[in-house]
Amino acid sequence: MIDYLRDPAEIYRRSFATIRAEAKLDRFAPDVAALALRVAHASGMADVAEAMIASTDVVARAREALAAGAPVLCDAMMVVHGIQRRRLPAGNELVCLVDTPDAVRRADEMHTTRSAAAVDLWGQRLAGAVVAIGNAPTALFRLLDIVDSGGPRPAAVLAFPVGFVGAVESKQALVENPRGLAFATLPGRRGGSAMAAAAVNALGGNPEDGAPA
Repeated sequence: MIDYLRDPAEIYRRSFATIRAEAKLDRFAPDVAALALRVAHASGMADVAEAMIASTDVVARAREALAAGAPVLCDAMMVVHGIQRRRLPAGNELVCLVDTPDAVRRADEMHTTRSAAAVDLWGQRLAGAVVAIGNAPTALFRLLDIVDSGGPRPAAVLAFPVGFVGAVESKQALVENPRGLAFATLPGRRGGSAMAAAAVNALGGNPEDGAPA
């Protein structure tokens, strides 16, 4: 039998200890550092924590919104599946409309992606919500368009779209002009649903608690 570490709590402890040793987190407030820590853990890359950019109030505003019952609006079902519901403080609704008939129809009519079309379908649910984007740069671009046009404003945006087309630019647009939004993002091509879900999970308290089975 291969000898390997099996204890989930010890695996978590060593993993987070490694990230803390390898990443420089002292520029973040403690709550934002904890979010960066969990995002790095989900990616397997300690430098992700160091590279992340976030507003100082993103964790506080997101937690306040969740405590008040706000939904978590996701651009992909992979984000939804990665969120640990037991960490949500008010049984918060997880919303992803990318696969609905309305999103498919609207995407075809608007000549855009289903992810961007689904953002339009969030409607008034967007007001005061926590947004988690882990797949589509077009979803982040569309969200910024809605805010710029005077539409509903989310409480916090956890923006981790991934890819070679639009990911860099969409996140740069958010960082260069946050529009008064509380946000966390990872500049560049890297991102993904696991990171976005991990950012949401970090809002539930100590990121080093609750190792999955």
